[in-house]
Amino acid sequence: MNSIIIIKGKVNYQITLDPGVWIFDDRKVDLTTYFHTEQESKDELEEYTKAVSKHWEREIREGAIYPPTLKTERTYEKEKILNGTFGIPFKPFLQNAEFQDDAKEVQFITKDQKYIVSLGDASEMILGFSKKGKPLKEDGPIHVYYGDGSNIDSPIKHVKEIIVS
Repeated sequence: MNSIIIIKGKVNYQITLDPGVWIFDDRKVDLTTYFHTEQESKDELEEYTKAVSKHWEREIREGAIYPPTLKTERTYEKEKILNGTFGIPFKPFLQNAEFQDDAKEVQFITKDQKYIVSLGDASEMILGFSKKGKPLKEDGPIHVYYGDGSNIDSPIKHVKEIIVS
């Protein structure tokens, strides 16, 4: 099975999606809690600035040698990645593809069917790429979840291409 998906159609740039590398992406979300918690919009620059400031402050207080608590935090994060169920917001990929002015919808083409959603709804979608620490090889490479989580128990599976039309 091919794990690469291409966003094409009425876009200025075709985008190649490789779900295998998203585990390292800071935008990933934990799907076990994502749809059950209140979502707040984040300013990415502000979040980055806060994280860097926190790290810098910690280094000044504790030195560059990592204390046992930081090692424990790293171990916890590693375990979380190895056993977690993750997804990533679809919106940044749509923005990078720069859909054309006459584009109105996004088609998710699966091996059996075509799912059509508006651009607005598509920009709220989440692309699931891992379940319990494993890539979605059997029915993937991605699962597509609506932004409101209404299809959390039955996501769109077997997606092989995404067409903006």
